[in-house]
Amino acid sequence: MTTTEIIAQVISIVAMAFNILSYQRKTQRGIITFQLFGSSLFAISFLMLGSVMGMLMNIVGMTRAAVYRERERLHSDHILWLVFFAVLSLTTYILSFTVFGTEPSVRNLIVELLPAIAMIVSTTSFRMKSGRAIRRLGLINSPAWLIYNIFAFSIGAILCETISLVSIIVGIFRFDIKGKD
Repeated sequence: MTTTEIIAQVISIVAMAFNILSYQRKTQRGIITFQLFGSSLFAISFLMLGSVMGMLMNIVGMTRAAVYRERERLHSDHILWLVFFAVLSLTTYILSFTVFGTEPSVRNLIVELLPAIAMIVSTTSFRMKSGRAIRRLGLINSPAWLIYNIFAFSIGAILCETISLVSIIVGIFRFDIKGKD
């Protein structure tokens, strides 16, 4: 592993810490602020690892966090924000091949699509009122990112999504299955 790759892995672990610790913040604004920092660091890490789509989707994630952080002022609950971030995610996917030079092999066309799908699903979950619905969407979001992170070999990102996936499954068991009794 090169020095750049080692630094990228360390940055991804710090990003993971921000994302995991975000849920320990008291307010929605605090949670989103920590996730904004996490996305920023993941974008840098993916750039250093040469994972263009990971970098671009985390930039979209940073933008989304900034918008949702200002929920009242920007009216981010409006459906047009969901449409905007969905279009931005799909446009970014196309740009990764046309502008940023990702080879359009079958493998890349599939693997690079996963973060775009995850971003659209997670943005949709930002609009959900039900914890059950958010957890169910997490069963799409986290595995999509996890698979991408494995291909990109981002240790912090792999750990982050693994921990998130375990947490989602525990939450589904605690609240959606066991909680029904």
